[in-house]
Amino acid sequence: MSNSDKKELISQIVTVARKTKETQIEIKLNIQGTQTLNIDTGIGFFDHMLEQLASHARWDLSIQMTGDLVIDDHHTVEDVAICLGDALQQSWRALPSMKRYGQRLLPMDETLIMSAVDLSGRGIYVGELEFTRENLGTFSTEMFEHFFNTLAMSAAMTLHIKPMYFRNNHHLAEGCFKALAYSLREALSSASGDNTTKGVL
Repeated sequence: MSNSDKKELISQIVTVARKTKETQIEIKLNIQGTQTLNIDTGIGFFDHMLEQLASHARWDLSIQMTGDLVIDDHHTVEDVAICLGDALQQSWRALPSMKRYGQRLLPMDETLIMSAVDLSGRGIYVGELEFTRENLGTFSTEMFEHFFNTLAMSAAMTLHIKPMYFRNNHHLAEGCFKALAYSLREALSSASGDNTTKGVL
């Protein structure tokens, strides 16, 4: 694919759809967007976190989903991570150039979060999220680790998220999504020269 073809591709929306016995989802992502958001997963707090991610990353993001929330939030969160990661991987692999690495030390009131990403082609997540509440709204806090791990695997990126300290669980969750957003903004930004000595990611 030529650079001109790649430039044309990244100006378009990447669409990923998935239908299982538990969920039905369609995601549309433009990583060079204008913060146009239309997100409805059926989990209010999760929608809020995804809006923070997309808005601070400067994406356009649409997520329309029907999940088996009568059971719990696991399948919905997992399938969003799978599809969003897939769309993100398609998007970064189409870029004619990118910095590849991104990091952010993000303060949110009393909370401080470190996030670092490598769009490496290797899906790895390392995190230390220890919430002191079981739920935020109807969102199970144990699902944050699962979301980030699944997202990293599906996006083929290395992701590290480490809270330096926190007191408020809402701020811990929101700080993680915002820190990831700014890490990805840096990693996805254009760069001159090669970003790997291997020749291919």
